[in-house]
Amino acid sequence: MSASDCILIRNGRIVDPASGRDEIGDIAVADGKIVPALSAEQAARARVVDAAGTVVAPGFVDLNAHIYQPGKTARETFASGTAAAAAGGFTTLVCTPDENICIDNAGTVRLIRELADADACVRVLPAGNITLGGKGESLAPVGALKKAGCVAITDSVGGLVNNEIMRCALDYSKMFDIAVFDHCQDSSMTASGVMHAGTVSLRLGLRGLPRAAEDIVVSSDILLCEATRARLHLQHISSARSVELIREAKKLGTKITAEVSPQHLLLTDEDVGDYDTNKKINPPLRAEADRRALIAGLKDGTIDAVASDHSPRTPTEKDCEFDYAPFGVISLETALAVALEALYRSGEMTLPQIVEKLSLAPAKILGIPAGTLAEGAPADIVVFDPDEAWTPRAEALRSNSKNCAVLGRTLHGRVRLTLCGGKIVFER
Repeated sequence: MSASDCILIRNGRIVDPASGRDEIGDIAVADGKIVPALSAEQAARARVVDAAGTVVAPGFVDLNAHIYQPGKTARETFASGTAAAAAGGFTTLVCTPDENICIDNAGTVRLIRELADADACVRVLPAGNITLGGKGESLAPVGALKKAGCVAITDSVGGLVNNEIMRCALDYSKMFDIAVFDHCQDSSMTASGVMHAGTVSLRLGLRGLPRAAEDIVVSSDILLCEATRARLHLQHISSARSVELIREAKKLGTKITAEVSPQHLLLTDEDVGDYDTNKKINPPLRAEADRRALIAGLKDGTIDAVASDHSPRTPTEKDCEFDYAPFGVISLETALAVALEALYRSGEMTLPQIVEKLSLAPAKILGIPAGTLAEGAPADIVVFDPDEAWTPRAEALRSNSKNCAVLGRTLHGRVRLTLCGGKIVFER
């Protein structure tokens, strides 16, 4: 279906946090945008979607996804990764650098954009590296990365622990108006760890990653933000103490935003069970007290957004001893359902609040025109049933990789339809 086709979504529960709208109604789409109504001629040829019993919301915006093209395409490609994203209701992805490919020059940014333009079915926004080669030693050309199309800079895999480099990055980010994202982890404290350091790791005989490795970097980031008066986004927060630190910093007016992954809202280190490598994540699944603190932080605005932290790994890579398996889970296709299980079905948050954390909030962090159903906005729309039960199966997932942390678990909440720029990119 082309972007110029007309679509009328009828009788759905329209949830638009940007306007505060929450009511049964219709959404009309023409020429790739949301319009107040269709003309008689447009209505005659429009595709009509009956959305009764479902939620119609802005397409979700993901702040943190790994796509392994070019390079390790057995893990993921732009075609497979964005197909999974569309099935999960995401219409915009921030593609972050990783151990496979550094995005530290304008040429690589252009390559990423060309590959995405050729194969992706949703919008892909590249993030560049903070430092050359992601080594944390010298600053990458921030201005050139922004000019080439990067929406953020991040050394997302290992994190950046050189405080002088981070200070410089924050100063440059103000100059070029680009977001700085930080994976908060002191790698000197986590080199041998494979799961959260606690009673479960002791019982399983596995080396632990302490909370302090995250908390220390969160603390230093807050101080650097205060010193530079720049804005900084903290990726996949997992520690209760980090939530407290961010909460206090925000009270003082520090320009910090933060995200949490859906899996950290639902699962704990107890779920590692019998050494399940599909639950080996970095940052690790932590204790129940941390999970509760993350939910509280999301509810009170300390944590701004939910981001997938989609990190594909092939079955061959995960089919080994827990110590040797790589970190990472896929989550684009299950993020909504996992978030609904943790937040909606438990009564912690309402549907409009959850939609806001998946759409409007991340769009604001990026400063992009998304996360809204306003008239004239791009028709990025997701239609989902918040109560439909389903069970993720490896063979049914659209990602090339199958390392999903909730395989075989009954979830509630499933996407029926996704539009990106007025084009139907997923329909079930």
